[in-house]
Amino acid sequence: IDIFKYVIYGVAAAFFVYGILLMVEGFFTTGAIKDLYGDFKITTCGRCVSAWFIMLTYIFMLAWLGVTAFTSLPVYMYFNLWTICRNATVVDGANLCLDLRQYGIVTIGEEKKVCTSSESFIKMCDSNELNMTFHLFIVALAGAGAAVIAMVHYLMVLSANWAYVKDACRMQKYEDIKSKEEQELHDIHSTRSKERLNAYT
Repeated sequence: IDIFKYVIYGVAAAFFVYGILLMVEGFFTTGAIKDLYGDFKITTCGRCVSAWFIMLTYIFMLAWLGVTAFTSLPVYMYFNLWTICRNATVVDGANLCLDLRQYGIVTIGEEKKVCTSSESFIKMCDSNELNMTFHLFIVALAGAGAAVIAMVHYLMVLSANWAYVKDACRMQKYEDIKSKEEQELHDIHSTRSKERLNAYT
């Protein structure tokens, strides 16, 4: 449990740093840089970094989808257990059982049932740890779902920024070519004007 606890701390710290990196990368690929420096400049490395963050965020989103699926199983199992505990107190003398094989905890060949007739089951239903664990699993599922939504939001923002950077690079190339052509036309016009002036004199 201690190792698992430190793994959770490490993942939380890593995603905090990753969120800061995404914020910095998003700042430098939007119009804020144009307001600061008066011109839009982006390098090939900047475009590669944007594409890298998109790919990395997509991989993290798939990982968090797996975490969400993994945390939904204990919630489902504890909900069934809580329902059996509640029904056992309502219906006196009913022998309700929970078959652990349906959750994949034990193999199909083993018959592991938890029934309300046993004294350990009654103690488990009356304990506060069952409700606390159930609520903690719900919080874990909600947190994993929120992380998936955040990853989808990050992917949308990063894709929009990458498209913005790509269009801005194309526009920058177009402006450079246009200014070169205008400069060449201006040079040709000034050269012809000088030639005419020399021929006249």
